Amino acid sequence: MSAPAETVPADRLAGEVLLDMLDRGFRHFPVISPTGSVLGVIGDSDLVEVQTHSSFSLRRAIARATDTFELAKAAADLRPMIVSMHRASVAPLDIEAVFSIVSDALTRRALEFALAEAGEAPVPFAWLALGSQARREAVPSSDLDSALVFLKGDDPALEVDEVLRPYFATLAQRATEILVACGFHPDEHRASASDPLFVRSLDSWQAAGRSWLEDPTQDKALVLTSVLVDSRPVFGSAVGEMMNETFRPAREHPALLRMLARFSLSHRPPTGFLGGLVVEHSGEHRGRLDLKEGGALPIVDLARWAGMATGVTCASTPERLRAASEGGILSREDADTLIESFELVSELRLDHQTAQLMAGEEPDDFVDPSELSGLTRTYLKEAFRAVAAVQHSISNDLTFGVR
Repeated sequence: MSAPAETVPADRLAGEVLLDMLDRGFRHFPVISPTGSVLGVIGDSDLVEVQTHSSFSLRRAIARATDTFELAKAAADLRPMIVSMHRASVAPLDIEAVFSIVSDALTRRALEFALAEAGEAPVPFAWLALGSQARREAVPSSDLDSALVFLKGDDPALEVDEVLRPYFATLAQRATEILVACGFHPDEHRASASDPLFVRSLDSWQAAGRSWLEDPTQDKALVLTSVLVDSRPVFGSAVGEMMNETFRPAREHPALLRMLARFSLSHRPPTGFLGGLVVEHSGEHRGRLDLKEGGALPIVDLARWAGMATGVTCASTPERLRAASEGGILSREDADTLIESFELVSELRLDHQTAQLMAGEEPDDFVDPSELSGLTRTYLKEAFRAVAAVQHSISNDLTFGVR
């Protein structure tokens, strides 16, 4: 076995242990008691149904791919893996985390191929996953959000960003092309390492971050802060962790936090005046409910603000909400309400997208409410009302200067 052994405590949740196994590439962990004695060994087959083993074989296929063609062939099994896990009744948030972890593995392999073509990087760098992949909440319809950060190094010739940026911009563009060939979609809002705006030195990123913290009224400061605080290193973790520290002092900037709080209220749950569900009124999705814009984003935005107010940078939405509750930013009741609502929306999104995948359709977030059971519609309406109530409470506090 590998040494030193990766171990888990006996009270750790099975789903979390499964994610640790997948992330670290192991299929067995010794289980340790509070006193340090070995209670036994847990294997992946003890944790999940046999169908979900495809996530481990897929990760191995990605690692063994010898060229971009083989990588794309391996990536073709990513969506069937989601269907298998859904059929095995794996929890929706665990499915999203596994999907994100395997997407990380694909990204790393794509970067390795891009580096082989471009030549060795002149300085250390990190590829950052952004958005839902960074939070480990990606679903089949998710875009590929990313950024690249590099160190300048000790060579005076490499002190100017313009000397290094062309190399890394070309590298990022090639890696993105490989990932697109693997079935991913670049972010439609251009939050991608393939865009020169998102390829910078660590000094440049940190200077921009400090500027946004100190003066959040700048053009796009709130948007870019929200994008970059959801960043997690997929390649080059040491450089990426330095990047994450940029936004940790956010809780020391009350003006920024107030503006972020108001910004987080811009997405409202789709409930009408009489409590009905508000659907799209025109376009190709007419008569359908947008579960991402109206369901997930209001909670994700609130969790991001509350997490930053607690000193938490990138983390999952439930983790941010729990931290905000422990830090006194949100009440325990409000945090639990948002977590439960987020879990419901995640379940409905995966139910909908899995059905689309099985039908050979491209997944999206637009659901016809009439196709939901009466009980599910009731739960969804109650969840939206509860989220709206939390938003209203936060809005009142901001109006009267409480926050």
